[in-house]
Amino acid sequence: MNEKRFSTALRDYVREKIERLGHADIVVGIPSYLSDNSILHVLKTISKGLERYYHDAKALVIVSDGGSTDDTREIARSYDQKSFNIEKIVTIYRGIPGKGSALRAVFEAAKFLKPWAVAIFVSDLASISMKWIQNIIDPIKNDYDLVCPDYNRYKLDATITNTMAYNLTRALYGVSIRQPIGGDFGFSFPLIRHLLNKEDEWESDVARFGVDIWLTTTAIVDGFNICQAKLGTKVHGQKDPAADLGPMFRQVVGTIFRLMEIHENFWKEVRGSREVPTIGDYMDEKPVPFDIDQERLIEYFRVGFKNFGTVWQQIVETEDWNVIQQLADKPARKSFYVPIETWVRIVYRYANAFHTSLHQRMKLLDTMIPLYYGRVASLVNELDGCNTDNADELFIAQAKTFEDMKGYLLDNWH
Repeated sequence: MNEKRFSTALRDYVREKIERLGHADIVVGIPSYLSDNSILHVLKTISKGLERYYHDAKALVIVSDGGSTDDTREIARSYDQKSFNIEKIVTIYRGIPGKGSALRAVFEAAKFLKPWAVAIFVSDLASISMKWIQNIIDPIKNDYDLVCPDYNRYKLDATITNTMAYNLTRALYGVSIRQPIGGDFGFSFPLIRHLLNKEDEWESDVARFGVDIWLTTTAIVDGFNICQAKLGTKVHGQKDPAADLGPMFRQVVGTIFRLMEIHENFWKEVRGSREVPTIGDYMDEKPVPFDIDQERLIEYFRVGFKNFGTVWQQIVETEDWNVIQQLADKPARKSFYVPIETWVRIVYRYANAFHTSLHQRMKLLDTMIPLYYGRVASLVNELDGCNTDNADELFIAQAKTFEDMKGYLLDNWH
């Protein structure tokens, strides 16, 4: 059954309240789902940040919820921000369940209110501070259209970013944005209008986890001014890749691969990469370590080998297939290692396989997930003994390998 299409993500009572407001200088959106333990802290911090840094601005804070069955909305509604300049709306968005639909509701509200800045902060942030509000919003005053977050993250956090999104954004589009799917962003009003005009995109995986990479890629390709904002350590609901990142991987990577088709003429001409400015300052904080279940990752990889080995053999190079076979037979997790060159070729070959497949593309991405688990299991070993700075140097070097091997993608793209 096809999911119902909606011409708007806003419910009627929300539209009526927005019409009564008439205008806002700043709109802050909080996409939420099952966040009753964290939403109050996020709301309080945003309100205090707006009061401290933008006390003369008329602001609207929208909690755009995905139908939480806990007390997220009740807690959000009960919070009194005690400010004449800050209004609040708590609503369940309409549309495909996911962060993208939540942002669509925020953006549609902003389109009517015509603010000079829009900011997005996710609802499970434990580390958000008032300084985050300033560092995300201030660059918009200086003619930046998209402000991406620059977090100080634990080395085993953000594995989809560090294995796929950062590498491909840099290699394909020539822009080194360290957290292209970071979750917390700032937007200019012209960029908001531009994004909303791409109506068909909001009914795709952009409506789910694909929205962050779509926002970033669209801003790059369509020539908007981009910077990064220092935000310090990000503490939120960390996800063990061995536990629950499969759906997110499928949606993010599926969106990346689909954008490669849409923007093929753009990225084929790009060589090298450039840094984007990093704005603001933030205290030097150390991220909190957490554990990844490496044994489970390797087991998923080996089960994937049994289930999808014939598919992998058809897609990847012979030399990389040999690496996969050897890893599937190795019992020792300490010696589990996927060379970065092998991973780059696998990613580029899968991108082309996605491009040339007319049907069952999501099933194709499902066969890639165990390979991603294997790559993360390898990173656990590669990062053993590294501190945060050493780990980031490794990730930057690996992104440079994606960039240097772009010719391999061009040679194999059909």
